[in-house]
Amino acid sequence: MSSPPSRFRLAPTGLARLPLATPGMRIGLYGGSFNPAHAGHRHVSLMALKRLRLDRIWWIVTPGNPLKDTGELASTDMRMVQARDIADDPRIDVTAFEREIGARYTVDTLAYLKRRFPGVRFVWVMGADNLAGFDRWRGWRQIARMMPIAVIDRPGWTLKAARSRTATAFSRRRIPEDRASALADLGPPAWVFLHGPRSHLSSTMLRQMRRTSPSGGR
Repeated sequence: MSSPPSRFRLAPTGLARLPLATPGMRIGLYGGSFNPAHAGHRHVSLMALKRLRLDRIWWIVTPGNPLKDTGELASTDMRMVQARDIADDPRIDVTAFEREIGARYTVDTLAYLKRRFPGVRFVWVMGADNLAGFDRWRGWRQIARMMPIAVIDRPGWTLKAARSRTATAFSRRRIPEDRASALADLGPPAWVFLHGPRSHLSSTMLRQMRRTSPSGGR
């Protein structure tokens, strides 16, 4: 997801159907196309749940990423069903509430959640590949100042992410990994780069495999 500034634009509103969230809960927000969801998404989520001591993590299945080609994007309902099958953990909630509130951009989504759940300790969770290009998300500085961010390392992106414009801009706000469990309690901007076992799976790779398989992915 990417984010233009919400100034001069109506912010998303409405009482969308959302997973359980009560004051004091520590909830990770993991947004993406999930096209399709795969074991790598689950791996990232389980690591975040453990290392950040989260109560839950929400997979936010987006209507579409403005920075990506949507030509191969499956329907939201199909991606939701696949995501629930892959998640297979009571602490992982799959939601597509952005469709209900009319939000297309991350900055609007996060602002909506903070307004609706002021007592919840949200953490934005993303892969190192997203950190490497985070400065392309219009309003990226606003997002970083909205809630703490946890970056999960991905194969081939470690150095690019660590040297990215965002990492450099907020270098003084990065906390060491051994303090990761405190991230949800910190005032933004605050972020951590988590390293550990990495998954080589990607949605792009899985779509390519489907296209080149003899059965055409059926």
